[in-house]
Amino acid sequence: MLRIDGSYGEGGGQILRTAIALSVITNKSVEIFNIRSNRPDPGIKPQHYVAIKSIEDLCGGESTGLEIGSSDLVFKPGEVKGGNYKFDVGTAGSITLVFQALLLSALKTHHPLTVTVKGGTDVRWAPSWGYFNQVFLCLLKKMGVSVDAQLIKRGYYPKGGGEDSLTIKPSEIIHPLCLDEKQNFTKINGVIHSANLPEDVSTRMKHAAIKTLMKKSLEADITVEDKPSISTGIGITLWTKSDSAILGSTMLGERGVPAEKIGGDAASNLIKDIESDANIDVYAFDQIVPYIAIAHKSSSCVVREISNHAKTNMWLVKQFFDVDFKLEKFGNATIVTT
Repeated sequence: MLRIDGSYGEGGGQILRTAIALSVITNKSVEIFNIRSNRPDPGIKPQHYVAIKSIEDLCGGESTGLEIGSSDLVFKPGEVKGGNYKFDVGTAGSITLVFQALLLSALKTHHPLTVTVKGGTDVRWAPSWGYFNQVFLCLLKKMGVSVDAQLIKRGYYPKGGGEDSLTIKPSEIIHPLCLDEKQNFTKINGVIHSANLPEDVSTRMKHAAIKTLMKKSLEADITVEDKPSISTGIGITLWTKSDSAILGSTMLGERGVPAEKIGGDAASNLIKDIESDANIDVYAFDQIVPYIAIAHKSSSCVVREISNHAKTNMWLVKQFFDVDFKLEKFGNATIVTT
């Protein structure tokens, strides 16, 4: 049985979710101890509980210590079964974080499955729905993962009420991520989503993003979606594609922060990645690390910055797979090869 220190590195819920998912893929039982022990509110939180319980149902696994507040969990995986599943994170717990764990768990499924989850679609400390669908899933599809997602209803903090579905089909092989050439990014796409706010808030956010991008001669096409939700919320997701790569940036609105600042900052973050000659953004690299480890050949990509989340994820996948990550400075970025 593998023993994983849940306090390693950034020591957050990512270690817990990813370790359980990798347990299913490798069919190795795992014990995670010191779960989130360095956090002000240590142990398993409700959103982690739902993610792990969902994986357990998906594969018929067995767990010991799966309860709110627990700092030690033992998980014995089973085989992923096809079919239709429905889960509820509760209030505004992140749907995309649950989907990330479920998708990785079901990567080697032999039968199609569809998972519908209720909760928060766009919440702090988690990928927005737009980023998850337009950036992360697009990268996975390039690697051969057969997956499609559908937004049913937006859900914001604090009440949530969002709903999304994810359909995963058997994938024959996971291809490496081969992004070792300089990319040309010229056009930016984006979406601003809002609920229960005046129209001018979205307009000001959109104009600020476009203005920031135009200063760098970048063409922008940003749509606005204003749909009702049981909680008030707003956010922006931007992305840009080349022939083989994609970069993304996402930000949520915050009470007391001008819409212009949110839009401008989201655009500036994307510009930083473009100007660093990166071909995968900081957050996507963090999330793609387990798939690089599973790919049948070596991968190569350029990322502006290796986040603490990414460093933790690289350490974690090395506990399950015989893989190494070589980091080499490349101007203002880092080349990562396996």
